[in-house]
Amino acid sequence: MNFFLKRYENLGEHFLPEDVLLKPSLRVNTLKISVAELHKKLSAKGIRLEPVSFLPDAFFYEADFSLASTIEYLSGLFYLQEVASQIPAHILLSDVLTKTIPLTSITILDMCAAPGSKTTQLAALTDDKATIIALDNNMPRLDALKSNVERLGITSVVVFKKDARFADDIGLLFDYVLLDAPCSGNFCVEKDFFTKRMPLDFKERANLQKELLKSAYRVLKKGGTLVYSTCSLEPEEDEFIIDWALQKYADLKLEPISLQIGDAGYTDVFGKKLSKELSLTKRFWSHKTGTQGFFIAKLKKRL
Repeated sequence: MNFFLKRYENLGEHFLPEDVLLKPSLRVNTLKISVAELHKKLSAKGIRLEPVSFLPDAFFYEADFSLASTIEYLSGLFYLQEVASQIPAHILLSDVLTKTIPLTSITILDMCAAPGSKTTQLAALTDDKATIIALDNNMPRLDALKSNVERLGITSVVVFKKDARFADDIGLLFDYVLLDAPCSGNFCVEKDFFTKRMPLDFKERANLQKELLKSAYRVLKKGGTLVYSTCSLEPEEDEFIIDWALQKYADLKLEPISLQIGDAGYTDVFGKKLSKELSLTKRFWSHKTGTQGFFIAKLKKRL
């Protein structure tokens, strides 16, 4: 742990992991129920709800029992999803949510989709009218994805068992691509993180992330939007990856992320100068945001 705390201090962050307390959270499935109506139903069961100020359909909650055992959960009225995990889908579809765009004309790819948290969220944000392709190459996790899609009453999602590095095999181009990339995680996600992770892990994971990002670029339409996210706090899996992509693809540019929480991404880290554009990315340090650690970059492919 001391190695990582020193590493984070070098990034300007001083905290003790045991001081970080995360609140459990849920996302309302607005395809089946309104935010106000779900609040009423759950409050009647003695569940204490607190709206998430920066998300329109999310609550922090406290309960004396498992919410997964409630009829509301089993009937698909809400999804148990950590707050930071809910942000990438909103960032990806921010223009859809603010402009008049025919939802039935939109194509979305969720590259590493299982178990379906973000896939089902994308469907809800597009009123179950867009065409959403969800990929994953892990069969048990795909079963969980399909189960969640069914439980939430979603019909717009098509699921493929497929390695997302070869997404172009499908033969489609997409308006929106979400790459919530496999990563090393962080201490909020894995309690044994500090004992099992080393910097070599980050560099090895980065190789896979680059391959996935290459694939995302190939299937993204000109003028399309790509969101890259991880639950990693390590620059090797975050800013370094996006800096690499900006150098490799001249027609990719970073877009600003309108969000009231989160720090700007690093442009100078571990002695390496990165593109100034990286300040448009967002990173979430748990001791500051009250969420799990997260990194988000929003990219546009020029016409």
